[in-house]
Amino acid sequence: MKLKACKYYFLTDKSIPGLGGAGIVVELTPELIKLQQDLIDAVAPYTVETGTAAAFATTPAEPDVNEATLNYVRVFVPEHSGKNYLPHVTVGLAPIDFLNAMLAEPFDAFTFSPASASVYQLGNFGTARKQLKALDLKP
Repeated sequence: MKLKACKYYFLTDKSIPGLGGAGIVVELTPELIKLQQDLIDAVAPYTVETGTAAAFATTPAEPDVNEATLNYVRVFVPEHSGKNYLPHVTVGLAPIDFLNAMLAEPFDAFTFSPASASVYQLGNFGTARKQLKALDLKP
């Protein structure tokens, strides 16, 4: 699968003031929409309408899962799939001023192919906290 990185983005969350989560947007293609739908269909038997923090990976230092994370997972499929899917690669947190300057710079698009994929149990802010399965995608 060839993917095209097309621009930077960042999101903010009031629970982490002054910082934003940065990423690189991947061009949405019919192939990616189908892959996402195949994944949604595969996990459908294991989903529930509303979940609790027990479904997430927590730590002794962070035993709770914030409401923003619970809500994001609750609405992900209806609000962020199909034509609303935003495939991306998350690159980390940075100060808002830095992220605004990053977005103001030209982005040189590039293509890449995934070499592996993993399934994770999520923690707060959708972080991949506990690896459940790793898949090698090399031929």
